[in-house]
Amino acid sequence: MEIGMRLRFIVTLAEQIKVQKDTEQVIEQVTEPVSRILNCLKNEPLGARDAMQSLGLRHRPTFLYDYLQPAMDAGFVEMTQPESPKSPTQKYRLTAKGKAALLESSQLESGK
Repeated sequence: MEIGMRLRFIVTLAEQIKVQKDTEQVIEQVTEPVSRILNCLKNEPLGARDAMQSLGLRHRPTFLYDYLQPAMDAGFVEMTQPESPKSPTQKYRLTAKGKAALLESSQLESGK
């Protein structure tokens, strides 16, 4: 009788990480609609209706899916009441990352 012994090793390899400058990363993330909403919210938090009016938009889904959601997903904008997202008094404000992106984009604009 022959007994075969097997030994299995699982080796986890380090993932290759792409290193970029912070400014390049911010530039890639700030699309035109996101840049517009950052400028809209730079002075004070606004509700969805006020932000839409400031941007000259009337179609709520366009505002939500093209402007607000990408800005929130990127971490540039946050809710003032995250525990109740559908509150009628919900407003949106810039995060520290959003303020930095706005500052960076304005510096790039003035440098052109």
